[in-house]
Amino acid sequence: MGGHDRPLWQWNAGEIAAATSAGLVSCREVATAVVERMRAVNPRLNAVTLDLGDSALAAAAELDARRARGDAPGPLFGVPVTIKDNVDVRAQRTPNGVAGLAGAIAPDHSPVVGNLLRAGAVIVGRTNTPEFSMRATTRNALYGLTLNPWDAHISCGGSSGGAGAAVAAGIGAIGHGNDIGGSIRFPALHCGVAGLKPTLGRIPAYLPSASAERLTVSALMSAQGPLARSIADLRLALGPMSARDPRDPWWVPAPVTGPPVARRVGLIEGIPGLPMAAAVADSLHAAARALEQGGYVVEHVDVPDIVASGELALRLLTTDMRQQILPAAQRMGSEQIRWYFDAWLAAVEPFPGLSEYLEAMAARSTLLRRWMLLLERYPVILLPQRMQPLLEVDEDLRSAEHLRELLRGFAPSITFNLLGLPSAMVPTGLADDLPMGVQLVASRYREDVCLDAAAVVEMALGTLVDRLWQREVQR
Repeated sequence: MGGHDRPLWQWNAGEIAAATSAGLVSCREVATAVVERMRAVNPRLNAVTLDLGDSALAAAAELDARRARGDAPGPLFGVPVTIKDNVDVRAQRTPNGVAGLAGAIAPDHSPVVGNLLRAGAVIVGRTNTPEFSMRATTRNALYGLTLNPWDAHISCGGSSGGAGAAVAAGIGAIGHGNDIGGSIRFPALHCGVAGLKPTLGRIPAYLPSASAERLTVSALMSAQGPLARSIADLRLALGPMSARDPRDPWWVPAPVTGPPVARRVGLIEGIPGLPMAAAVADSLHAAARALEQGGYVVEHVDVPDIVASGELALRLLTTDMRQQILPAAQRMGSEQIRWYFDAWLAAVEPFPGLSEYLEAMAARSTLLRRWMLLLERYPVILLPQRMQPLLEVDEDLRSAEHLRELLRGFAPSITFNLLGLPSAMVPTGLADDLPMGVQLVASRYREDVCLDAAAVVEMALGTLVDRLWQREVQR
């Protein structure tokens, strides 16, 4: 993606920040290009639900004025970003895809929003999410369906589907997302971009507009993170997004870069009980070869039962949902999301009592210990994020039985939410003209280890968005 002969909306975040900081390009020029791109493609994609183009141009002009006065530019100086509709931006609505929350106005910024703005980022729009951010198709009764820019029949992923589609389409160099079971990684996979689910406590989280505190399991499993068109941009975004905010008691002041680790990768070539599609296997093996050629030792590993850990994660999350999200869905949700949650409850049994819940939390500790020991020998684990082909639009609404199978298939993704481990998604190429990718997992607070390995895969196999944009030109 090097070279500056491309339109500004195609530049990656690192290129933009370097050029604006040096005065080679103005922040307003960048914002103008991205806003024009957003207004050209978003009517079809529906990735952005709130066009902030006019305020973005004003904010970019103010950044240029500050630079002219001698103010030091931040690490994301003039970089256009989008913010997902389920965190707060001061004085804006935070609908989370729910019609009943369309009028909820945020009293203050969520931490990640404030951190991005202080780093010099320019918010160009808010991105779509399914109702209550709880589906793998980004559709809701309030704003409708977000299309995948590669293929309208394929889901753009969820719940950060608007962010994934926007980044792939050239609407901002960095998309904010969050992930409680795969909500950054599903869109990254489906839209052919890079995504990072950080460690629990890496990026501070808080929702000033919330009427109640988030329950413990949901807080343990959820992470804020970036989507971008390159691994370098994920790395660039991670530092500023991770700045301290005292409102998050889970935040940890861990360094973004840690000491060197062995260049050894544990390859999960199969998960008992979850058949792997041929294209997924090809993608996995392509990533493994790229890592070997890049100087890593790649070895097959046997791991704790991922299907069982996925079931544990789902049951714990469902227990939380029954207490907090499901009553809200009954009050404010559409008929579609109420059916979805009913089918979810039929597929995943909440823990019936306190003793079972406490035992499940203890089992989480046992699992995490096993993974931490594994990661001592293999600092990177390579595996698919999803074992089957990309999800079609509304595939999770086909039937209760099909949803049960889909939720079971979340195991390679949601396991790392349960354990709070970082996971990076990197594209590996196309299969039948659709994106493919793999995830790379590392130990706690070692996002740098994930990203180092992902960068080697990206260097060998390339990024995908240039192919998407070329396809657009050829139509």
